[in-house]
Amino acid sequence: MAASQKPDNVAAVMKVFAILEGLAEQPSIGLSELSQRSFTSKSTAYRFLQTMKELGYVVQEEESEKYALTLKLFELGGAALENVDMIQLANTEMRALSESTHEAIHLGALDEDGRHIVYLHKYDSHFNLCMNSRIGRRSPVYSTAMGKTLLAWMDEAKAQQILEGIDFIARTQHTLTSAEEVLRELPEIRRLGVAEDREEAELGVRCLSVPVFDRFGKAVAAMSLSFPVVRYDEQKRDEYIQLLFTAGRRVSAGLGFHDYQFGSQPDNH
Repeated sequence: MAASQKPDNVAAVMKVFAILEGLAEQPSIGLSELSQRSFTSKSTAYRFLQTMKELGYVVQEEESEKYALTLKLFELGGAALENVDMIQLANTEMRALSESTHEAIHLGALDEDGRHIVYLHKYDSHFNLCMNSRIGRRSPVYSTAMGKTLLAWMDEAKAQQILEGIDFIARTQHTLTSAEEVLRELPEIRRLGVAEDREEAELGVRCLSVPVFDRFGKAVAAMSLSFPVVRYDEQKRDEYIQLLFTAGRRVSAGLGFHDYQFGSQPDNH
């Protein structure tokens, strides 16, 4: 009995979602037009709409009798996004980057005061000569590509406040050692979408980084690709950056952000 009912149940669910999608396409819509858009008879659409009204997902205007969605669906979507594990989302893309480049891949976010990057997830290089890192490690925000990425997408006044409260230490001869030097780089990083560490954190290591955005368009993390300078191929720099953009876009989309401006257009991955 249950098996014979299953196709009808599936069809009913599909009709419900067709009606919801029809409602989402237009702020306020009448029964006739909605039934046409959802390829559902008026009687069936009406029956489902009454149930949706009872459950609080749909409202009906008194004068026009048109239907509209409530914010209850937004609440469901918001709850789902809150439960998205960014590291789990990033892991798939980081693995792909690791397999295509064989180099070290990192995901990082700012700590509480914004002065350090914390490594949240990593894929080690396939080679013996590689960047030394560990999950949970903190590195100064001013000397890392990921740190400069997140500073670039921060409110300028806040970035300046953070940098002015830092005691700069020259980790190598290439380290930027003042707030002014770091701040000068940020507009170009934001314009191009990529930050670079040119042996600023560790001598002999270069790093490229791109942002990861949440559903509000806030840069909540950064993803990076690190190379020993002996393996860094300047002619492949654009290729590396495009790979990072693709990964950043996909993780951002998983977090609910679909307006990633950098790299080639969104794919169907």
